[in-house]
Amino acid sequence: MMKYRACLIVAMCTSTAAGAQGNPTIDNFLGPGFPEELVSATKVDRIAWLGSERGLRNVYTASAPGFKPVRLTKFLKDDGIILLSLSISDDGSVVTFVRGEGPNAEGWNSNPTSDPSGGHRDIWVANTNGSSAWRVIEGSAPSLSPDGKSIIFVRDGQIYHASVARKGTTELADRNELPFIKSWGRNGDPQWSPDGSKIAFTSVRQYHSLIGIYDVKTHSVHYASPSVDFDASPTWSGDSRKVAFTRRPGTPFGQMANPGLSLRGIGAAPPAAAGRGGRAGGAAEVAPDGIYRAAFRGGYTLAFMAMDVTSDTAREVWHNEPNAKTFAAVNRIKWAGDNLIFPQEPEEWIRYYSVSANGGTQAPIELTPGNGQLETLGLSADGRTLYYASNVGDVDRRHVWKVATSGGPATQITNGNEIEMYPAPLASGKQVAVLTASATRPLSVGVIAASGSAPRIIYPTLGKDFPIDAEVVPQSVVMKAADGVEFHSQLFLPKDLKPGEKRPAIIFVHGGPPRQMLLGYHYMGFYHTAYAVNEWLTTLGYVVMSVNYRMGIGYGKAFRTPPNSGELGNAEYGDVLAAGKYLQGRADVDPKRLGIWGLSYGGILTSQALARNSDMFAAGVDMAGVHVWGNSLDTSSVAYKASTISAIDGWKSPVLIWHSDDDRNVPFAQTIGLVEMLRQRNVYYELIVNPDDTHETFMHKRWLYTFSRMESFLQRFLRDRKS
Repeated sequence: MMKYRACLIVAMCTSTAAGAQGNPTIDNFLGPGFPEELVSATKVDRIAWLGSERGLRNVYTASAPGFKPVRLTKFLKDDGIILLSLSISDDGSVVTFVRGEGPNAEGWNSNPTSDPSGGHRDIWVANTNGSSAWRVIEGSAPSLSPDGKSIIFVRDGQIYHASVARKGTTELADRNELPFIKSWGRNGDPQWSPDGSKIAFTSVRQYHSLIGIYDVKTHSVHYASPSVDFDASPTWSGDSRKVAFTRRPGTPFGQMANPGLSLRGIGAAPPAAAGRGGRAGGAAEVAPDGIYRAAFRGGYTLAFMAMDVTSDTAREVWHNEPNAKTFAAVNRIKWAGDNLIFPQEPEEWIRYYSVSANGGTQAPIELTPGNGQLETLGLSADGRTLYYASNVGDVDRRHVWKVATSGGPATQITNGNEIEMYPAPLASGKQVAVLTASATRPLSVGVIAASGSAPRIIYPTLGKDFPIDAEVVPQSVVMKAADGVEFHSQLFLPKDLKPGEKRPAIIFVHGGPPRQMLLGYHYMGFYHTAYAVNEWLTTLGYVVMSVNYRMGIGYGKAFRTPPNSGELGNAEYGDVLAAGKYLQGRADVDPKRLGIWGLSYGGILTSQALARNSDMFAAGVDMAGVHVWGNSLDTSSVAYKASTISAIDGWKSPVLIWHSDDDRNVPFAQTIGLVEMLRQRNVYYELIVNPDDTHETFMHKRWLYTFSRMESFLQRFLRDRKS
């Protein structure tokens, strides 16, 4: 620990010294607060969000008309403890949230500071008048009652309840807490009725599931038209009189895992489907026979049901067509006005659809037309208007649209060269809160008119130390890989680049891979950081290119699900290779000084580049990458050949390796194995290991240390490298 602190002090002193010479530091770029999880109340014009300012994570609120931000919590340590699951009461008086990340596979909660007391994950409450915030109980994913007086949450398949007024409870009391709704099966997805009088939930039994309705006043449970089928996704009408849910056929004999019946295991395909070689469902092409494939009478496989809560009998209000592929995979519905809305990906793009909650024979109405990515939704207080973000017409940005949930033309309400996401309509219907960014302004909380306007920025306030004048506006570059696949990238050119100069260059590859880097600051935490790092690298003299390789979102389903990708052939690396060749061919790039960096899937592609093309990539920063696919070291398998280690003998370039040993996304073993192979081949590497931290560190000081090490590493092996 002393060694880490000493290194940190050196790194921060180096960064400070650089700042004293007039160059902005990475701390300058990462200084502004980062907002996320924007929510709005349904009865008053009040919003709330989570904000992280140099690692200090807190809850904020603002209300009409002034929308002055107010910090509600006092978490004033850079301790890496995350906040999540924010919600706000209908009247805007209280918010609830979770503090702390959940357990890993071995049951340990995240503990990034190595606190000897261990990690915690607790549900908290705060008054929006700023008077106080307090811990309620250990738990996660709380559902706040509409009146803001109590919460429900799921633990070990049962539903628990706690009053928000409960303060100062002990862990022992938490452990002795009894379930609020205790029922056979695994119970979850609890949904309050809008009037707070009832709770609908899903109870999954062995081969079927039910929708339970709990009455708060009578403390009783009854089930919505119980059957042998799989019922899920309960959702309430605005008047609390009805509940709707999805229904699928129950499990046929051929899919039951019951040794006493001598049947095939769960998920087994009927004999007629065996050997067809299709990934997705040769079995789905076989006619229902009641043994291996189930269906309702008429051959359909999905129905939407609706039930008056005074009755025990639900009626069908819509079903898909027999052998339907378009509406076969609806997993979540939402009551909106007089309609039920839901997402579906019929062809290239995810779209939202609507059907009447009153029944009828009409086909689902498409609400979100156009060729583009659909993300982050918000419903008006009356449920009659859907707001959403999309890149329709502006492929490398996001803008906000609105449409009536009953159908009709969709209207774009923001446009231009900025990015708008996460629409949160205000109760009055006059304004919409959004998260918005530009190429030179970090993600911010803004308010726009519901009819459309430029955002009024309310958080964060950019200080004089934020280097907005040093930032550049990236250019969109469209390229083709050797196999003809077209992909988009963003090119950052240093402001002081002079004609005839040849600069070192760096490729950034994002993680996911279902991600898309944009022509501006990103709306997700690490990618927001990565964009800032790319801007910072240009101030250090590098040409930077951020590559949106195949498998990413934003460009359609065919681009996101290509053949021969990942462990099936690693085709996406061809895009990185094409980007490298493009940079080497630029007149302003020194072809001998090309580097690469990335985290997670970006770490995969960084290691691929160094192993397969050390002749092109002179150095790299591999952060939490996967280096061998699957569990087999069979050198003849496709997965092994697609892995980094299959080309390890070609790895000659130096690498900075970064990984946390409580990573829940990429096993730390991936780095252990890689280091052992590099050692035996005498490949130069530097190593940063974060004990007890997770996939992306949430500690600001660790990022400062990491990027200071990265700056030094790239300077030695890339910027100062002799051509």
